[in-house]
Amino acid sequence: MTDVPMSARTTADASATVGELLSGHLTEQAGVFLRALPLAVGEAGARPGERALAGAAGTADLLRCVRRIGGALHTFGPAFEPAWAQETRVELRWLLDLLAQEPALVRRGERLLAAVDSLSETDPQGPGMLAGHAGAPKARALLERQLTLARTRAHSALLQELRSARLHALADRMTLLAGEAPLLPGARAQRAAVLLPQAAAALGALGAGVELLPLGRSATPYGGEGLHRLGTARLVPAARGEARAEGEAVVAADDAPWLRVRILVKRARYALDVCGAPSAELDAVDLTLGRHQEAADAAVTVATAARTPRITPATAYVLGVVHADQRLEVEAARYAFGHQWPKLPHHGWHEWATA
Repeated sequence: MTDVPMSARTTADASATVGELLSGHLTEQAGVFLRALPLAVGEAGARPGERALAGAAGTADLLRCVRRIGGALHTFGPAFEPAWAQETRVELRWLLDLLAQEPALVRRGERLLAAVDSLSETDPQGPGMLAGHAGAPKARALLERQLTLARTRAHSALLQELRSARLHALADRMTLLAGEAPLLPGARAQRAAVLLPQAAAALGALGAGVELLPLGRSATPYGGEGLHRLGTARLVPAARGEARAEGEAVVAADDAPWLRVRILVKRARYALDVCGAPSAELDAVDLTLGRHQEAADAAVTVATAARTPRITPATAYVLGVVHADQRLEVEAARYAFGHQWPKLPHHGWHEWATA
């Protein structure tokens, strides 16, 4: 995964210094930030939902560069002034959480409404599990209403904060960063090769995180398509009360290490980008874990909707089926990851770092 491109980079840039490599990368990303910010602010001025229809190009660019700057500051933190790096990471995390909410809710709504529609339709292969079910239209309307409300709230929060003094202060930081990164004097003149052990540490942390995953349990594919084409078969509704709360806690704990690995994948990707060795394999793994997280988050949204007071048993049943469908999507993503990961030549991660 990294041996060939990393070797090519270090050979081509044998005379490069840490200052040249990190400053060049961060200056480029800060420039993207400053160009994308006005577009994102303009998009936030539109009505909720219009940003998705317009493509939200400014927000998407802003999210990408915020993640990359934050990733570089995390992995290569020892090269920067500690207080500046920590404060900047905190502010970038604030902006990232703010920017990501509304697009995530838009995608979640599309995912869940498509799931209800697919489960309710009939095609040449047979009827979906919810075909003709009286609760399907009500469940769909409930999900759409709750997601629209959540998206409106996220949009209002975004609109308010994108005109705040806090954002202006972060933009000032990015303006300074576009000129020159605040590196420590001792780090600035070091050879770029000193960054390789830090990138290797990010890859090593990823490997350690994957070792904690129950990949053996995810080695069998799940028949999620069966929910969509099971004729008149029905699922048993989920238990209520304490048993349900306990079950949700168990599911959240089960998801946690997978969500953690996705963060580690992103950090490893961004570290390799700084070193000039982007990995298409890690990009693909990131996409798979992104599908995992979106399905897991969608399942949580459905479970929350099922706790809405005074919904009918038919509506609750449909929400239970949609919840099961999303959990099957989670398992499918884990299965895909289990097939992608062993194909990565990750056992040689530290060889180039110590050469």
